[in-house]
Amino acid sequence: MQHHDSIKIKHFILTLITAVIGGALFKLLHIPVPWLLGPMVAGLIGTNVLKQHYFWPTGIRDAGMMIVGYTIGLSMTPVALHAMALQLPTMLSMTVILLLFCSGIAYVVSKLSDSDYNTTLLGSIPGGLTQVIMLAEETEGINLAVVTVTQVIRLMMIIIMMPLLVTLPVYNDGAAGNASTAVNTVTASWSGLFPGLLLFAVVSIVLTFVGNKIHFPTSFLLGPAIGTAILQAFGIEGPHLPPVLINMSQLMIGMHVGLMLQTDQIQRKMRTIGLAIGSGLMLLLGSLVLSVVLTKIHPVSNATALLSLAPGGMDQMGIIAHEIHADLSMVSGYQLFRTFFIYFAVPPLVKLIFKMMDRRKAAQQNGHA
Repeated sequence: MQHHDSIKIKHFILTLITAVIGGALFKLLHIPVPWLLGPMVAGLIGTNVLKQHYFWPTGIRDAGMMIVGYTIGLSMTPVALHAMALQLPTMLSMTVILLLFCSGIAYVVSKLSDSDYNTTLLGSIPGGLTQVIMLAEETEGINLAVVTVTQVIRLMMIIIMMPLLVTLPVYNDGAAGNASTAVNTVTASWSGLFPGLLLFAVVSIVLTFVGNKIHFPTSFLLGPAIGTAILQAFGIEGPHLPPVLINMSQLMIGMHVGLMLQTDQIQRKMRTIGLAIGSGLMLLLGSLVLSVVLTKIHPVSNATALLSLAPGGMDQMGIIAHEIHADLSMVSGYQLFRTFFIYFAVPPLVKLIFKMMDRRKAAQQNGHA
């Protein structure tokens, strides 16, 4: 047992060193969101190219998500929540259009590959990685490896490409989206954290624990976000976190994402990865088009609109929005809405569609017989 634990510790230290090297290198190269992208790319290369044995406890990822959740909660002021409520019809319509577009992509991919439509559909659903994989496990006849690989590749593509896209001149207007956040991030210090942070920490931990018990989606992110928003609604202002803590949370999450893709588990690697990249690019293109439409409907910046509709995770998009000073509350609101929609509405709809398709196949087989 002690020997096993010592090996785990060695693998964890190696993983941490790899993450820090990746983040520092990306920082030196002035790549956007370096402490998220650097560890992610370093972990991906170390696992699949250098064949290193890494160990990154999920508790570290969860701690990073709690830090990001607290940052998101700070942006959820009463004014921001009211503005989000007015956009609920837009959130619903954009989410439905994006999911319909995903179903079309899945149909094309199923025709180009040897995977059935049910598998490619679950692989194409944006966001909700954990929920989609759980749904795939519960559904008969689904190729779980293909779903997992497609989802992870899509997530990595979005996380890598979004920071690069939002630095283009057309998205530079995002810097004005949340000027107050920019000021507070710069002036935040360790001395200003206590004792104000203690109340927020207790409320965040309690809500995270409760959310985890009732199987709330992404409870480690939403618990602190909701708890912080509630305290702020009562007029209690939370201290902003120093940049070092923000960078740490990015590293915690980035390394976890980088270790998710295990190419050794894939059959027909090049074909599967190629189709996953192709579907990811199509999904990104659809998000770009919808973001342009969103800027025409509501007075939001191009960067805020794109991050709001990006088919990535709320934690990663929240990190990017925070870094470029986009409207974090709006980005989080749209991502949160899609997370809930996928968690509560998509599984029963997908199961209903699959049942209808199975009945149709059975009827066709009986007809031929």
